[in-house]
Amino acid sequence: MTSTQPHTEKKARQFRLVKFFASASFIVLIIFSFPFSMVISRQAKDILMKSYENYALLLGENLNYQVFENFVLPVTSRYGKIRLREKFQYELMDRIVRNTIHSFKIDLVNIYDINNGVIAYSTDPALLGKKVRESMGYKKAVMGENSSGLISGGDTFWGLGIEKMGAQRKLRTYIPFTGIGPFLGDTGYVLGVFELIQDLSDEYKSVIRFQYLTFGLSILIMGMIFVALLLIVHKAERIIDERAREQRELEAQLNHAERLAALGEMVAGVSHEIRNPLGIIRSTAELLGSMPGAQESTTRLTRLIIEESGRLNDIVTEFLDFARPMTPNFQECDLGQILHRTFLFLDPELSKKGIVLEHNPDHGSLILQADPEQLYRSFLNVFMNAIQAMPDGGRITVDVAREKEGYYLIRISDTGAGISEADLTKIFNPFFSAREKGTGLGLSIVQNIIEAHRGKIWITSRTAGSGGQEPPGTHVMIQIPLSQGV
Repeated sequence: MTSTQPHTEKKARQFRLVKFFASASFIVLIIFSFPFSMVISRQAKDILMKSYENYALLLGENLNYQVFENFVLPVTSRYGKIRLREKFQYELMDRIVRNTIHSFKIDLVNIYDINNGVIAYSTDPALLGKKVRESMGYKKAVMGENSSGLISGGDTFWGLGIEKMGAQRKLRTYIPFTGIGPFLGDTGYVLGVFELIQDLSDEYKSVIRFQYLTFGLSILIMGMIFVALLLIVHKAERIIDERAREQRELEAQLNHAERLAALGEMVAGVSHEIRNPLGIIRSTAELLGSMPGAQESTTRLTRLIIEESGRLNDIVTEFLDFARPMTPNFQECDLGQILHRTFLFLDPELSKKGIVLEHNPDHGSLILQADPEQLYRSFLNVFMNAIQAMPDGGRITVDVAREKEGYYLIRISDTGAGISEADLTKIFNPFFSAREKGTGLGLSIVQNIIEAHRGKIWITSRTAGSGGQEPPGTHVMIQIPLSQGV
């Protein structure tokens, strides 16, 4: 037993480690699923930004061409100078810009005068004449470079990068306004700066939904993996606990068998040494009692010696039966007939003690492979214990049922005083008896017989002081297989 305890404890520690590993794995997977979903959503955002930036650049080139060809050249040739403060020029510029951006999702178009540093034209008249905010994008456009950037972003959850739904998101693009020659194309000379602002709120909503979906699916998958790991760990724990319990039971049975074997050898030797002189004493007493001219007192004493030697011989026989249990002689027999034979033998004792026996008189066919004499003896021992537990009368109930697993279950119940919990754990120990008289080998012999039949016996009991609504009494359950085949 001591050799397997460290092994069992080691396995328990291993499975506790596996459980810890499962929990730690879940946390790690959750942590790594977050940046994974962030990377995917960031890629989606970048793709969206790039596509709309290209879209804005194409629109800006078209706007550059339309303004230069349809506004700059006609106005300068006719008036010699561009003055957007004049109503005619402003309305012409406004018509050209709006016709160019018509059907495109553009919120605002500003044209900056880089010489004066003000907004020379805007689709929002309230911005006309306002000073230029010289941002990095504006400075790049003055140098002839295009640039784009998100000018309004939504709030995030706790700063984790997971954006909330509903906020507006707009893209600002700066495009240099360059002169275009009729023969040479773009001259590269920067005349001003176009500022285009696009509303991307609806497109961003789909990206954020995709981000939520990615993060949610990641958590769901990680949760399913965690649950699967937990189920595996719990099943493994149940298996290891069951195996440890079975191993403990086997070791207890082995230790019990070793103790019984040693005890049996000792009892067999002692019983053999007692039986020989006991036989001589009995035969001598019989000889003395049968001698002619023996006095009455001598005859009475010899009769007493014969009776006591017979009782001692029965005890020695019981010892020998315990020490050297007989191998069952398996044959086809009827369990109902064995029980009926037991009832017939006990009927006078039951009537004498005022005990009522309740059983089904017709159990039907209860055929099994067993040794009928040994089973009869085991039932007799159990019933005798029940009778001795009810000196003032009572009731014995016998119930036989056939189980699906190929066993008969015999339940023998009495209404005696019951067995205490302390005694119940020792009831099958050799030489243990709660009564003053008796060898304490009856139930040990019964257990040997039942186990030799590959069966099982167990006892439950309640005493008067154990509490609860159930009356006191003892229940003996014997399980015997129908067949002894493997």
